[in-house]
Amino acid sequence: MEFSVKKFDLQTELDLTQGVVERKTTIPILSNLLFEASGSRLTITATDLELSIRTSCEAKVKKDGAGTLPAKKLLDLVRLLPEGEIRFKLLENHWVQVVSDRKTYKLVGMSRDNFPAIPEVPHPLVKIPAGIISSLIAKTSFAISMEESRYTLNGGLLLLKPDAIVMVATDGHRLALAETDHKFEGLSNETRVLIPKKAMAEVQRLALEAGDDAQIEFSRDDSHLFFRVGERLLISRMLTGQFPNYEAVLPRENKKTVVLERSELNDAVRRVAQLADQRSHTVRLAVAKEGIEISASSPEYGEAKEIIEKEYTGDPLQIGFNAQYMLDFLGAAAEGPIALELKDEQSAGQMRPLADETYRYRYVIMPMRI
Repeated sequence: MEFSVKKFDLQTELDLTQGVVERKTTIPILSNLLFEASGSRLTITATDLELSIRTSCEAKVKKDGAGTLPAKKLLDLVRLLPEGEIRFKLLENHWVQVVSDRKTYKLVGMSRDNFPAIPEVPHPLVKIPAGIISSLIAKTSFAISMEESRYTLNGGLLLLKPDAIVMVATDGHRLALAETDHKFEGLSNETRVLIPKKAMAEVQRLALEAGDDAQIEFSRDDSHLFFRVGERLLISRMLTGQFPNYEAVLPRENKKTVVLERSELNDAVRRVAQLADQRSHTVRLAVAKEGIEISASSPEYGEAKEIIEKEYTGDPLQIGFNAQYMLDFLGAAAEGPIALELKDEQSAGQMRPLADETYRYRYVIMPMRI
């Protein structure tokens, strides 16, 4: 294997692989990247066995071949090299020589035979606009459970319908649901897949890199999900198991509504939460005809109270929510009015942004004891 590649091109692709490469692994080969030089392209593959990425860039290939290089060390080195061409040559014993101008380095590689095989990509099921999938992930992924014991909640549910696309995430304490209309050619049935959280982050990164107008080809086999955009391919192991019946959780009778500006509510909750209990992060919302009072207290720090004057005609109500859960949603919601919809002190509250008509976005949050 012998080739040369522009620093800028190589660094762009190496950056994309870093979210996939295993740093602390008991399998040394997973800390390496597979380099394959052929024709006029260099293909780079990274995997942690659950998630794989394959990407490529233009290269001047002198001799076809393949080898592996330590991912972290290579990226750190490439970042420090000057702009221009970098030459790579596979030496004996899997070492790889890297030359930039009059600077020469030799990296210890490993046999490419040890690198895990990547599954074959099936025929694309649908094409999803990059802007849509990126927005859906941004609106939901923060609600994914971090508890490894709740396996089916460690990812987001993606629903592809013939004329709509839906994403749902929940950790049992809150649920984020975003939906938008989109006609899928050739899709006659609803397709449901569970995407692991790490994979969602990498799909979002690919989508942002490709730009809103790009199309992501999505396909699946019995155990893997495939996302291809241009020369880049992301492969994720599918989460198995039954995702909760999220439709049963959606509130039906939250008739007590107060409408607040996103930034005003966000700033008030952020300030008041500074004095909230550090374990529960509870803030209390008291809704009355004068408006909404947001307060918190803790023995260690003191107490905080802010009032936002808003019209409200329903019965007075007090309810507690986790401040961080509220801030997660407010950070993802579009600027403009937010409807806070409540039923009573013990029932889940719902928050909906009213300004963004492209996405039907709902956030359900369980109350806390106050």
